[in-house]
Amino acid sequence: MEYRTLGKTGLQISRMGFGGIPIQRIDAEGTKVLMEQLVQAGVNYIDTARGYTVSEQYLGYALEGIRDKFVLATKSMSRTREAMEADIETSLRNLRTDYIDLYQVHNPSMEQLDVVVGEGGALEALMEAKAAGKIGHIGLTAHSAAVFERALELDWVETIMFPYNIVENQGEELIRRCTEKNIGFIDMKPLAGGAIENASLALRYVCSNPHVSVVIPGMADPKELEENIKACTDETPLSDAEKQEMDEIRRQLGTNFCRRCNYCAPCTVGISIPNVFLFAGYLERYNLEGWARERYSTLSAKASDCVECGECEGRCPYHLPIREMMKKCASEFGE
Repeated sequence: MEYRTLGKTGLQISRMGFGGIPIQRIDAEGTKVLMEQLVQAGVNYIDTARGYTVSEQYLGYALEGIRDKFVLATKSMSRTREAMEADIETSLRNLRTDYIDLYQVHNPSMEQLDVVVGEGGALEALMEAKAAGKIGHIGLTAHSAAVFERALELDWVETIMFPYNIVENQGEELIRRCTEKNIGFIDMKPLAGGAIENASLALRYVCSNPHVSVVIPGMADPKELEENIKACTDETPLSDAEKQEMDEIRRQLGTNFCRRCNYCAPCTVGISIPNVFLFAGYLERYNLEGWARERYSTLSAKASDCVECGECEGRCPYHLPIREMMKKCASEFGE
């Protein structure tokens, strides 16, 4: 396993980290098995968040006795000092630790970032927690390139997390600037929220960029862990055939695809927007029509139930034309 310095934090971390979203699907014991495998493989970076339901709690249980083997990162969507203070304490309790290596401001909009850095904002709580030794370093996560660019100019930002993958490379120049400013770059969505099926190729692509400090694929299965480690430690240059495959992936997915971040929720009529688009992807891209229609039929609210209120579009960090996409899905599925 290759190790990198995470920017100005000085932390030595594995090139591949562990994304803590999918463990919500398993349990604490299954998480413990994964953590033991991480130790054996030399993976020492773990990412989770207050918003990932039970993820912090499962990790807290699983890391007992081996906490010192890991660089532990979590994040909060709190924007005010009071709310951030409460979230930091909750994270410490959930993770069963007295310090967290990296605490991040989770996906603020430009307006919310003004609140974070303003009087009574979340940054005050983070700086106090850092001074008290409760957290080691402060970072920021973003889905917006504008927020990413602004974060590069904030002196308190030690790391930035942003989507980067075969399809989404709009942040490539900003990622390069992270190196110039000695800011650690953490890559999320390396598989474009699951839209890219060839995980090995996707991870090798990300790891071929020297400006990426760490890539954090989400994992909940030991086999996934094994395959991802193999991909992230493969230093073989990408072949012409693989580059052609990447071009085909870009052609298939285009720019209008759902990353399943779920920031569009809640839908006013109860549509599970990410699932509608997920099943549509199976229908359109993967020649799994029967399975896609069967899974779509289990949804309590269908694409045709959309009332075109537009609230979801206002919350989508990718500014997707969700209402038009819903119409297309309703036409394809016939309901």
